[in-house]
Amino acid sequence: MPGQGRWLPAVAVLILATGLGIGTAVGYWLTARHYRPLLANARSDAAQAGEALAGCQITRGSLEGQVGEQNLAIKSLQAAEQQRAMDARAAVSQAHQAAEADYRAANRLQQERTGGDPAAAAAAIIDQELGL
Repeated sequence: MPGQGRWLPAVAVLILATGLGIGTAVGYWLTARHYRPLLANARSDAAQAGEALAGCQITRGSLEGQVGEQNLAIKSLQAAEQQRAMDARAAVSQAHQAAEADYRAANRLQQERTGGDPAAAAAAIIDQELGL
């Protein structure tokens, strides 16, 4: 049969193509069966990581707000401390000025003491200071 040899290469190519197709389909099926659970887990992990990231971002925003409030409170406390220090310096200066006259008077009293009864001398000097 002389016509039979002509179909042999075509049949061989057809069988080879069918085998390649079946092999590809089986390979695809095995690959999908292996990687589908891995992909599902990866997607689940990514979703959980996204939720955790969102939670972290919310917490970060809250903490930034609290730090800002604390910084404002610290500045306020520093300003109040500076004001108290200035008020204290002014009070000390006024106290020195007010006490200086009394200090001079006390020194004069000690220098003018003339002897005799110290109580009588002090009374006389005090009366003199008071204009009595």
